[in-house]
Amino acid sequence: MSNKDKGAADRRFATKLLHFGSEIDPHTGASSVPIVQASTFHHHDIFNPPGFDYSRSGNPTRAAVESAIALLEGGTRGFAFASGMAAISNAFLLLSAGDHVIVTEDVYGGTYRLLTLILTRMNIETTFVDMTDLDEVKSALKPNTAAVFMETPSNPTLKITDIAAVTGWAKEHGLLTMLDNTFMTPYHQRPLELGVDIVLHSATKFLGGHSDVLAGLAVTKDEEIGKRLYTLQNGLGAVLAPQECWLLMRGMKTLQARMEHSERSARKLAEWLDKRSDIVRVYYPGLAEHPGRAVHESQSLGYGAVVSFDVGSGERAKSVLSRVQLPLVAVSLGAVESILSYPAMMSHAAMPPEVRAQRGIGDGLLRYSVGLEDIDDLLDDLDQALRGE
Repeated sequence: MSNKDKGAADRRFATKLLHFGSEIDPHTGASSVPIVQASTFHHHDIFNPPGFDYSRSGNPTRAAVESAIALLEGGTRGFAFASGMAAISNAFLLLSAGDHVIVTEDVYGGTYRLLTLILTRMNIETTFVDMTDLDEVKSALKPNTAAVFMETPSNPTLKITDIAAVTGWAKEHGLLTMLDNTFMTPYHQRPLELGVDIVLHSATKFLGGHSDVLAGLAVTKDEEIGKRLYTLQNGLGAVLAPQECWLLMRGMKTLQARMEHSERSARKLAEWLDKRSDIVRVYYPGLAEHPGRAVHESQSLGYGAVVSFDVGSGERAKSVLSRVQLPLVAVSLGAVESILSYPAMMSHAAMPPEVRAQRGIGDGLLRYSVGLEDIDDLLDDLDQALRGE
């Protein structure tokens, strides 16, 4: 690592977002990373290949965003993929036929679909467990267990996993550990420092932050796993295109400012909902009674900008969705505009109803990703929707 790199690693997070090593074009001095819209690269000397030869294998714009996320997460290598699920899929393909993986039970619906409908065809077995209970994690161990996949806070019920406890146990058994850090981002939570091997992001969400780019990111803790993941990235080819890389880097520059604003508003929303008698339950790590709050505070610097709440029935949930005027009623989260989602029919539609019910994802559950609007306007809007007037 060069002295320049060491200096970047030692800087505070807000500075790293803007000064990540590739922020100035060395050829022109441009203040923005160039979009290298090229599929292939000329070999000036056939006996000394250039640093880039084909954009599936590597592209200067993609290399810039990959180095940026590696710096922010404190890892050795970063990888940019065409979507969050492409990143997660590549990570799972580090496993082999006959392997078994232990997974957070209320994992994102797309991850659930990958594990239950696709990887089963490759003879990769999954056990879903409540990772708030370390004993349940331990009891899922099998002779062929090869990995543990965590999502904390989980989506959409925001359950908390003790990252250090799970990774510590996993290392004792030689297991690969992976964690979806989409909700917290490296601003709030740095799983590699807690022993995780691979951190994953749907960068479509908070990292991109503007509902205009589809992207996935992965960061590895050590170089050996990084080499293995690069082989998959290059071999499968689900890479992020240069234009999307540029959009993602532009969005990442404002991550801290956006997260701070949205989290302040999310805490007010959660507290406001928690006081209402017409709400069955509110899920938010910042609430005093949230299960796992102490664990979350020990491993994260904030509570995030996503609040889930149960309005009591599917009929009422749909009424609220039809009446709100400010948030987008849509899939996804983590954008400048607030997004209100219905997990039962959106993010977790891939789960059978009985499976959703077992995981606490009822028909009355709504998930609110708080954006940058004035929180009082958001509360006024949600109040009228809940009252049904």
